[in-house]
Amino acid sequence: MDMSGSGMDMGGGMDMGSAPLNATGVDFTDPDQASTFLAALLNDDELKVIGNAYARYFWYGVAVVVAVAAVFNWMRYLILQMRLRSAARREDMPARPKGVFARWFATITALVREATYLDFTPAQVNARFKWFKLPTSGQTMLLLAYLAFVLALEFANDSVQGAQFWQARGVRAGWLAVAQVPLIVLLVGKNNLFTLTTGVSYERLNIIHRWSSRVMLLLAIFHFAFQSRAWSQFPGLMELEWSTDSCPPTGIAAFALLLWMNLTTLAPLRYWSYEFFVWQHLITFFGFIIAIVYHLPSTATWSRIYIYVPVALYIIDRMITTAWWVWNNKRTSRATLTRLNGDVTKITMRNSTIKRWGPGSYMLLTLPGQDIFGWAQSHPATIMSTPTSHDGQLVFILKSHKGFTKSIMNYANTSTEALLSRGNSEAETGEKGKTISYRAIINGPYGGHHADFAAFDSICLIAGSTGVTFTLAVLQDIAERAANLGKKLPVRRIHLIWCNNQEDRAKWVAAELNSAVEKLAQAGIETIVTVHVTCDSALTNQTSEPKACGCKCDKSAGPCCCVTITKDTEEIAEETKKGDGEPKVTIQSSARSSDSMRSAASVKDDRVVVKRSWLPCGTLCSGRPDFREILTNMLDGAQGESGVAVCGPHGMGAMIRRDIVKLSDERAIHKGTGAQGCYLHVESFS
Repeated sequence: MDMSGSGMDMGGGMDMGSAPLNATGVDFTDPDQASTFLAALLNDDELKVIGNAYARYFWYGVAVVVAVAAVFNWMRYLILQMRLRSAARREDMPARPKGVFARWFATITALVREATYLDFTPAQVNARFKWFKLPTSGQTMLLLAYLAFVLALEFANDSVQGAQFWQARGVRAGWLAVAQVPLIVLLVGKNNLFTLTTGVSYERLNIIHRWSSRVMLLLAIFHFAFQSRAWSQFPGLMELEWSTDSCPPTGIAAFALLLWMNLTTLAPLRYWSYEFFVWQHLITFFGFIIAIVYHLPSTATWSRIYIYVPVALYIIDRMITTAWWVWNNKRTSRATLTRLNGDVTKITMRNSTIKRWGPGSYMLLTLPGQDIFGWAQSHPATIMSTPTSHDGQLVFILKSHKGFTKSIMNYANTSTEALLSRGNSEAETGEKGKTISYRAIINGPYGGHHADFAAFDSICLIAGSTGVTFTLAVLQDIAERAANLGKKLPVRRIHLIWCNNQEDRAKWVAAELNSAVEKLAQAGIETIVTVHVTCDSALTNQTSEPKACGCKCDKSAGPCCCVTITKDTEEIAEETKKGDGEPKVTIQSSARSSDSMRSAASVKDDRVVVKRSWLPCGTLCSGRPDFREILTNMLDGAQGESGVAVCGPHGMGAMIRRDIVKLSDERAIHKGTGAQGCYLHVESFS
């Protein structure tokens, strides 16, 4: 990647002047003339100025996008804070936009949401292809705009003519490629500048991190191809350049490392072994930085700024993160591991340093000191508790898969106790009479970059399996604020929906749900809890024969999808109140689970709805919920903006995204119909 000349002067009677460089009269069999012409071809006195200018234009564009996103983020934050204050003053419909500006902003927001929420990822994907995900429409548009902007910078205004035409294109591509490095590095940190200004979490920005690296790879290909074209059109010049200049071999080394980094970021390889991916990615990145510094010519010193600055920022970020890590772990934390049914481990720990975190935040957990654990393994886990619940303890629930999560489950205590503390710590009242704890190292908290759900009129919290840790954290946060702050909140209605394949999974968090719903009821907030059980023989009539929908209820392949509840949840709740003990309500349902199966034949079957004594706040239903019907009911009764939070398999989030977009379009939200907006936040796991 040669971005400058070799410093040789033109000779041999060729007078450059202001005319374009040409090879007229050059004898390329003469080494002196060939070397002189090559030096003139590589001369970048003008080319580096142009390349540097277009690299700056790229960052001007980035700054504009970040500024617009930051302004939008802060305006949304101020609007939500105004709603909370309006509710505290007991004003009517605080979540409804009032005033011309508020209505215009709500209309623009609704249009942006309709255009960006859509996700075409199939609702169900074979377990072997669980890594398969498609970007949302918003991510796709952003990435296409990014690519178009970079290509426009590369090919616009080709003012250099003559023999340096292809060389000029190659040099500009080199400058644009190296200008991507700061963006790539800045997106690495979990609390990076983009997250702090725009409110977009590190996880959501990670797709830009990967694609900016791929754009850099494309520009590196342009750089090499265009310069090779410039050298190869003259006899012997390619061989002369490779034999006399150090830039080509160092450029190939940097290109090889960049190519390897991009190949290993492909989803199948990342999912194969994430720990291996992280370590080799870091090592390869440092090798790339060294190679690119050697490659950049000393005559174009400004190009090295795009390397030195991000490296310095990365070191500062690591220093701050390390200091934060040391502070959080200055006192030893002990983690109690409790094995719950369904191959799930509950982790409970107390940390005297960490006193505050937002709902939906997560920690990176490390459990050193055992053969199965180690300093090298760090696993993200959503904090299910809130700072004012569980006596201030950090509580996590992890599903066992492989590696870290499987190891901690094998070493966990066997218990089926409820999670909510009842006065004594679990270390004192363990089911076995003896509880083993492990030293824990924590890093965080991170995340929680979503809107304050207490500022919406109606809320729908949707979870799949252990995704309930996120939705329950949001529910508990609202309940604690409603009970303890003494102020009325904008939220009037909450519907929590939890999909699981077995009924007893609901016992994981039954105590938390009962406590939160009780507090919300005392605050006058209507709350409905529905647990949808998809593959439990106690609630579904399963056979070994495949159903009309093609499902055999094979639990190893994931949750069953045989049934969709079509009855309104409010009706179910009313009917179950009429019975005694644990009543069963028979309902009729149809077999469909995704858009691809909506035309399948309807399956007539008896499905049940029950109330359990250990979950008085909720209802257990057989089969999958009809999300579209639930969302329609929520939006129909909303007196202001609604909020939907989803945490579960990626396919679940994609399905709800499609339903939200369709309902928003059908109802013409904030387009003169009076229909109120709907905010959607999706967390997904694999």
